[in-house]
Amino acid sequence: MLKRRKFLQIGGATAAGFTIVPRHVLGNGYIAPSDKLNIAAVGVGGKGDVNIERSYNQGSDNIVALCDVDDRMAIKARKQFPKAPYYRDYRELLEKEDKNIDAVMISTPDHMHGVQALACMKQGKHIYCEKPLTHDIYEARMLTRAAEKYQVVTQMGNQGSSGDNTRYVESWIQQGLIGEVNKVHVWTNRPVWPQGIPSPTGKFDIPKEVDWDLWLGTAPTRGFNPLYIPANWRGWIDFGTGALGDMGCHFMDVPFRSLKLGYPTSVYCSVSQKWSGFFEIYNTMDSYPAATKIHIQFPSRPGMVPVEMIWYDGGILPERPEELLPDEEMGEWDGGIIFEGTQGKMMAGLFGRNPTLLPLSKMASVSKPKPSKPLVENAEEGHQQQWVKACKKGYGAEVSSSFADSGPLTETVIMGNLAVLSYNYAESITGGQKWAYPGRKKLLWDGENMKITNFDQANQFVKRDYRGNWDFSL
Repeated sequence: MLKRRKFLQIGGATAAGFTIVPRHVLGNGYIAPSDKLNIAAVGVGGKGDVNIERSYNQGSDNIVALCDVDDRMAIKARKQFPKAPYYRDYRELLEKEDKNIDAVMISTPDHMHGVQALACMKQGKHIYCEKPLTHDIYEARMLTRAAEKYQVVTQMGNQGSSGDNTRYVESWIQQGLIGEVNKVHVWTNRPVWPQGIPSPTGKFDIPKEVDWDLWLGTAPTRGFNPLYIPANWRGWIDFGTGALGDMGCHFMDVPFRSLKLGYPTSVYCSVSQKWSGFFEIYNTMDSYPAATKIHIQFPSRPGMVPVEMIWYDGGILPERPEELLPDEEMGEWDGGIIFEGTQGKMMAGLFGRNPTLLPLSKMASVSKPKPSKPLVENAEEGHQQQWVKACKKGYGAEVSSSFADSGPLTETVIMGNLAVLSYNYAESITGGQKWAYPGRKKLLWDGENMKITNFDQANQFVKRDYRGNWDFSL
């Protein structure tokens, strides 16, 4: 008998012993069971709760299994879906619920995305994975390949990629509204969690609701501390990807698409300093710095000139464009994007919101191109539903942020962290020789081979070593 997920991929046609009752026979508004997607959720609190609600869509589809390593985070979902089996270990869920699941939504800390997504894809499950797609560059490359190998529908949770504004900005840039773009500035108000500090100290009892060993997963062993959960893990290098990983997949997605960027060729950065009698380079290997500025260079593409993308976080801002009047705001409260072209500048907010030419007065006199790609129904609210509908059509159905797109984007985002970690590492090996610091180099990147070619020590940050026997083989 044909498996349910294969049945969904052929669009409900009669096959191998199945007889489908036409929807009109069942009555208007009735959704036949065969038209519903069976979804498992791994990580069900916080952002997981949002993803569940938008994929479930008040019963248009089924939530059939739940998983979380912290029972406290699962209280709402377990009450809402009392018939859905609940697990702490996603591997047990996959083993026991394989035949009942068509697709999996992953909303866990960054360091677990890679192994969880790959395990699901190897069992033929469609995947929705929160941003950033992975914790390191190698994982992103492997998930991109895995999606093609296992031919499953994939979507990263950067919901702005389904928004109208992303498509408007993409069309304006690609149709030459500001000429050839050679520089783009991207900034965020993050972090809004602890960064630039050593690991917390003290000994704490592990709450009975938490499986701390499973929470650590691929990360190195360390004692439980309540500071890490439920959300502050983002700032710790072992678990999260910092301000860049949290917001880069949102803000950088817009120029990445608009400028048709691929693998960068080089990267360098500067990071916040700390005071201890005199200024020292940030040197904690536990958490990301409180503020960074990262320069990423890209080569020319067909019909497009080389471009530099500059990222700012932790309160650092780009130089204010002279085209802005004194009382006009630069970007939005949580960040912004500025494109610099040979015929002008363009500014936008998160997800490309409120795109505008500079000076603002130009908006009234310039004819602005319409989006060349179709808009997504319900825009940003429809990102999860777009994936659900694509899963029912099967591999190759249109989504906004498939791993084919979001994998390379994630690699670029994480390239910034590679520069930061290399900067950090270089400081640790120079000791007191501050002025000979090798981290001040521009790191040259061979994208095809995933390798820094002029500072070999940096390559340790391309691929992590996992604790234990976690499987990450295609």
